[in-house]
Amino acid sequence: MGKLDGKVAVITGGSTGLALAGAKLFVAEGAYVFIQARRQEALDEAVKLIGRNVTAVQGDASDLDDLERLYDTVKQEKGSIDVLWASAGFGEPGVLGEITEEQFERSFSLNARGTLFTVQKALPLINDHGSILMTGSNASLGAFPGWSLYAGSKAVQQAWARVWLNELRDRKIRVNVLTPGQVATAKQEELFDEATRASFESLIPRGTMGRPEEIASIALFLASDDSSYVNGLELVADGGTTAI
Repeated sequence: MGKLDGKVAVITGGSTGLALAGAKLFVAEGAYVFIQARRQEALDEAVKLIGRNVTAVQGDASDLDDLERLYDTVKQEKGSIDVLWASAGFGEPGVLGEITEEQFERSFSLNARGTLFTVQKALPLINDHGSILMTGSNASLGAFPGWSLYAGSKAVQQAWARVWLNELRDRKIRVNVLTPGQVATAKQEELFDEATRASFESLIPRGTMGRPEEIASIALFLASDDSSYVNGLELVADGGTTAI
């Protein structure tokens, strides 16, 4: 038996990176997965990689109409949700003196506003005893120059998890935050040149970035009954970067 046999999961930002790795693992463990992302081409490729038990819904997690359409699709096809993983996110560097209003809006629109409404709009469909997880970032725990905007837009999730689990306690819905550090994804390749990558890897005790599959296995733990007594946790998976 798989750890998610018969479960229905929704993953935003699910067409690439660690969320795609999570979608593949969830399906391998018995779940039916709905993935949402902005680019249809990336979604089509993700569906091919996952192979089965997956529905892709194109949309922007910061757009409330797109979220309504996502959850309408889930309701029509499966009726309810057992696992919600709000993983859509955006990050770009910028030192304090140079951050623009447009950069602020881009980061907070998706990372903060988008995450909140991804969860809120799903509530009517989430089954009692369900699991909600959000993707944070260890940028909110460290003091990494140039990443204050991203750090702030992710830090809200830690507070939300604690408040929301209390608001949802009668439904026994768990709310946790999965906070990765640097993970070797295509997005990281776009952001970092070799010197920047080496600089970040020097902060990690093992000397290399995490792999998407490593983060996916942690997401599976938080999504499944293996973590039935875990609620309100921020689980940091950054190879010890922010521990030293």
